[in-house]
Amino acid sequence: MPRTPKLNKKAALGFIFVTIFIDVLGLGIIIPVLPKLLQILGHIDVNKASEYIGWLTFVYASMQLIFASVMGNLSDRYGRRPILLISLVGFGLDYVVMAFAPTIAWLFAGRTIAGICGASTSTATAYIADVSTGDKRAANFGLVGAASAIGLIFGIALGAYLFAINIRLPFMAAGAFAFGNALYGLFVLPESLAKEHRRKFEWSRANPFLSLLRIYKQEPVLAGLLGATAVVYVAQKAVEYLLSTFIYEKFNWTPASVGTLGLFIGLVLFAIQGGLIRYTVPKFGQQKNITAGLIFYAVGLLLIAFAGKGWMLYLCMVPYCLGGLSGPALQGLASGQVKKNEQGELQGAFAILNSASLIIGPLLFSYVFFFFTKKGSNVYFPGAPYLLGSVLMLISFFWVIRSFKKDINPNR
Repeated sequence: MPRTPKLNKKAALGFIFVTIFIDVLGLGIIIPVLPKLLQILGHIDVNKASEYIGWLTFVYASMQLIFASVMGNLSDRYGRRPILLISLVGFGLDYVVMAFAPTIAWLFAGRTIAGICGASTSTATAYIADVSTGDKRAANFGLVGAASAIGLIFGIALGAYLFAINIRLPFMAAGAFAFGNALYGLFVLPESLAKEHRRKFEWSRANPFLSLLRIYKQEPVLAGLLGATAVVYVAQKAVEYLLSTFIYEKFNWTPASVGTLGLFIGLVLFAIQGGLIRYTVPKFGQQKNITAGLIFYAVGLLLIAFAGKGWMLYLCMVPYCLGGLSGPALQGLASGQVKKNEQGELQGAFAILNSASLIIGPLLFSYVFFFFTKKGSNVYFPGAPYLLGSVLMLISFFWVIRSFKKDINPNR
């Protein structure tokens, strides 16, 4: 095993950026490819394939939910580096399984592996917390959003282009990226958690629900911030998982037009979370970034709900994407409330909430959309999910305002 190099923060943050990028890349790749692959493997039509996609998403999110706290707590015990490297190898194995899957059952096996390894996002964000302090912590958490935006865009594009060559090729490419990054990290990635800051692994704290319950009972300020974050995560799913369906229904766009809008959203998100937040957090502080971001989210979702023309969506997405100022600031502020040897557990809690929202959000908004667009409905309103999302963002806004009135430590 090569000797672990000394900590170079820029190189380390670059590695974390690429790791999260590869995580989301895998999700993006399967969006254009998976429906057709399911049809081929199962000899089924597109309607049945959509049902399988729902269950594959459920399996992936459930594994993340179950293992997020385990991964986070393991990283508090053994360090961030080994957990991240093992997870990247696991991602590579997932893509290999999906590339050569002979049946649909193998796809479920692959998504199970990916969900467990995807839980390492909590370790990646704990690494960021280790090497960051104060306002820089929120700015560096913006890297997570930027990496996610680029990963999703590049993943969808890569999946579509390689799919035209061979349906299995996108998964092979993603696997190569994962294995390559693991090999790079083996020689380059330094450990961020010193041995004196590590703690004993406890199964009680690795239980996702008991972990959240412990935080709720012992850390009232942190509980409020996590609760507000959970509501935001759910509301975001209206855009992340329903936007294309909404556009097809209301504006009858082509898939290429939807892809162009997606590219625009990704570029704006990258500019905000990868660049703008590095200016706004030091200038205005974390709390103002959080409140402003949540207001922008609420306004953006409200505008989407009532957009009358398709081109208006480009304008609507600007305030919605500005809502991205809130996420890194929320995560940065929450990280300042815990000790170094609890960062893995905390980031595991964030990952749990995100996984739970992935289970709840798409189902909730899909049902609302179906209810207001089905034949014979008394009220035809395809924008209903976005109106609901706007209301949820306002609930989160008032929740964080209440939390700010308590004793917050912004720079631990």
